[in-house]
Amino acid sequence: MSEASLAAVTRVRQALAEAGITARVMELPASTHTSVEAAQAVGCAVEQIAKSVVFRRADTGGAVLVVLRGVDRVDTKALAAHVGSKIERATPEFVRDATGFAVGGVPPLAHTTTVEVIVDDGLLQYREVWAAAGTPNAVFAVDPRQLTSLGTRLHVAEAPPPPTKA
Repeated sequence: MSEASLAAVTRVRQALAEAGITARVMELPASTHTSVEAAQAVGCAVEQIAKSVVFRRADTGGAVLVVLRGVDRVDTKALAAHVGSKIERATPEFVRDATGFAVGGVPPLAHTTTVEVIVDDGLLQYREVWAAAGTPNAVFAVDPRQLTSLGTRLHVAEAPPPPTKA
């Protein structure tokens, strides 16, 4: 593991401890960059992946991080209504500048700037979910109720698209 990756994972471990969140951090040989890859790497359902999606507020330029099930998409209209501003998709550069982490490894905490965190309540149906731990190869298992202490609990997920028939 590179020095930068080690520093990122260490920052996440420290933030979890400071927040009083009990979690198992794992560094894996396989990529966890996408929800499907993460689920395969840890042996859980894609729904149990707590993926992080970053947006940019149009009014202040601040970052909004939505944590939701790996199969869901963010209802951007509901998110905009909740934050009281139009929102924009974040570029990879914005994500790194706002959170201190690269896309595919953004955890729900330990950010380098103030980030508004919204945890979708769809995660609460599980006893355990897996979130990114600072790199595309590191994750942590956690009770999703502990994640709600990091920000606002809200329903901002759209239902997953129906499977396509071949």
